[in-house]
Amino acid sequence: MRFQLKPKRRLLTRMYLTSLSIITLVGFGLAWMVNILHAQNSYNEETAQLIAEIPQVAAELREHDLIPDTSAWLEENRKTQRYVMASCDDRFKQVWTSSMAVDRGLFDTCERFAEIKGESPPYYLTLSDNRGYYIYMLSVDIAKVHYNLLVMKDAEKLEQEYSKFSRRTYFRLALVLVLALVLLVSAAYWGMRPLVRMQEELKSIADGRAKSLSGGYPVELEGVTQALNQLLQQSAAQQERYQNAMNDLAHSLKTRLAAVHAILDDKALAQQEAGEKVMEQVSQMDHLVKYQLKRAMLGRKGLKQEQTSLLPLVTQLSQMLFKIYRDKDVQFSSRIPPMLLFPGDKGDIMELCGNLMENAFRLCISVVRVSAEINSRGEFELRVEDDGPGVADSLKQKILERGVRADTQSPGQGIGLAVCHEIVSSYNGTLTIEESVLEGALFRIRIPL
Repeated sequence: MRFQLKPKRRLLTRMYLTSLSIITLVGFGLAWMVNILHAQNSYNEETAQLIAEIPQVAAELREHDLIPDTSAWLEENRKTQRYVMASCDDRFKQVWTSSMAVDRGLFDTCERFAEIKGESPPYYLTLSDNRGYYIYMLSVDIAKVHYNLLVMKDAEKLEQEYSKFSRRTYFRLALVLVLALVLLVSAAYWGMRPLVRMQEELKSIADGRAKSLSGGYPVELEGVTQALNQLLQQSAAQQERYQNAMNDLAHSLKTRLAAVHAILDDKALAQQEAGEKVMEQVSQMDHLVKYQLKRAMLGRKGLKQEQTSLLPLVTQLSQMLFKIYRDKDVQFSSRIPPMLLFPGDKGDIMELCGNLMENAFRLCISVVRVSAEINSRGEFELRVEDDGPGVADSLKQKILERGVRADTQSPGQGIGLAVCHEIVSSYNGTLTIEESVLEGALFRIRIPL
């Protein structure tokens, strides 16, 4: 089986062919019209000249006794020039033929002319002598009788002049087409430069050397470049969201896996009780996986808004953290109204409380306190504080960024507080780091209702 490569379609080739076809069509049309106008102009000039020579024509007619000798002006125009003429009556019946026309045997000129007189001039006929003639008609009244005088001129000389004029016209047209082709190539090269530049910039983006298209494109391409930049931004944001979601998932699962290890290592628990607690942690991990996948697909603003009871969640998290940090003998207390609801997704509040409480248990000396309420400004307010070393003023803003850690001595990726900051920001809330009355750190979250 043979496979033939299909030639690539080129936009420039189409543009060249279409443009040149249009220019050629218009050019040849104009050249054809110019030639016709030239022929008509030549015919009109000959007609005007014949009208000016009517006295000479009349003199020749007088010689044949067709008109009376009534004026001396005929004598002044007597010349040796002779015309190939024929005279027709109103019905174009030939009534007189000049001597030169007789010599050529042109006795049916009027009848032949009658067949083409309805056409537009110039009038061209091949007569009985098999020669081509241009025919000029003059309507005159001689001795009170109306005649149609047909003056015939050999077409050979006029045709040679017309042919010479046509060659010059088409030669000039060829020059115009060559110039048009040069201008088309130049215009195409100049016009395609922005597309070549766009191709190079897109290649740079694909290679990772740039993130977006630069400005300065022509007005016709601004919409395209803006749409491409928007698409690139959305793609980059989605990729970053996927990466952050996977990092957040790993960070969240790490605490649950630590709790599972602690449960399995606790010899005081019966096998059934340990199994139940492990399944509880597995259920939480399953919820976290679904939550992070959903956030990766929709983003935080795409998550369904709901209300979540806060106290049971905090109690459950504290019991898990007690297992993980059982060697520290942490004194934990919570001040949360039983009916208080978090104005958002359960996965969000689980991330917030889980990260903040895990940091507090890990960094405290012995005391951790969690409190929540609807404050005087009508906002949901959550506070997590401990009696640990606190956070230096120079780090209070930096540690809300991904990868920045205040405690470099213990293991971690530095993304827990960044996750909390992102969640709070998605609810148009604020996360601030203050000094606690316990002389440690106080993390305060305010979310408008």
